[in-house]
Amino acid sequence: MSAHVEHGNLPGPKLVMHAKAPEMLVSLQKERQVMRSSNPVLGRAFNQRGYAAFDPSTIKSDPAAMEDLYNAPAASSMRTGRMTIDDVVTRTAILFAVLVAVGAAAWTLNLGAGAMMLGVFGGFALAMVNSFSKSVKPALAIAYAAFEGLALGTISHIYNSYYQGIVSQAVIVTICAFAGMLFAYKSGRIRVTPKFTKVLMTAMIGYLVLALVGFIGSFFGASIYSIGGFGLLIAAGGMVLASFFLILDFDQIQNGVNAGLPEAESWRAAFGLMVTIVWLYMEVLRLLSILRNDN
Repeated sequence: MSAHVEHGNLPGPKLVMHAKAPEMLVSLQKERQVMRSSNPVLGRAFNQRGYAAFDPSTIKSDPAAMEDLYNAPAASSMRTGRMTIDDVVTRTAILFAVLVAVGAAAWTLNLGAGAMMLGVFGGFALAMVNSFSKSVKPALAIAYAAFEGLALGTISHIYNSYYQGIVSQAVIVTICAFAGMLFAYKSGRIRVTPKFTKVLMTAMIGYLVLALVGFIGSFFGASIYSIGGFGLLIAAGGMVLASFFLILDFDQIQNGVNAGLPEAESWRAAFGLMVTIVWLYMEVLRLLSILRNDN
């Protein structure tokens, strides 16, 4: 038995597919699941199906087309208008260059608590705008990186004044965690499954509740991170959670590339990745400060 399916409601050329009924249902189910995003930063665009559409019957019926396909140069975003991994890497490098430059200036000038609060609240406001914006705005992503650099530069300077060398340690641990998670994802040692995502999102909700409690407690001179081993446990859990969220980011970016999202979405992907890395760095910094304070 055969089936004829026309994806007429999807963007791009129509995709005609002949398959046995069970195989067809499995294929359609995979298409519906592939772009489900768990990162709210990437969610709006990365939950949509991209513009890639391909009819393999045209290649099978035309040997010359098959030959042209193999002989054609590698497609880049400039040729296809779609996002590639290189685009994401380039945009991420640009954002971190801005963050590091502003952070270094804030560190050198020792701008103090006022600049730190400006960076924190300005970065938070831009993070909300970038996360829920329907269209990609590179200028806002770059502005977010600048505000985060202002906040991280002043915060790091404060930490380093109490614990000499802690910032360089935190940077090294963050880079190692990023490299380790990337290797685990690319090698298939950690796979993103519905259960994996559900566990992480549940843990994230619990972590946000604790963070809210800690934020409220700070106004009364209390901190959950100062409660003996409980604070150490929370800091370690936050670092682990942030590290595993990198896996979700890698998977969503790869799915975006596979689905043929527009090139402009590479800015959103880079922004989402930066949010997670900044979170990871702050958790590492907090954990190291607790460990060094105990010593």
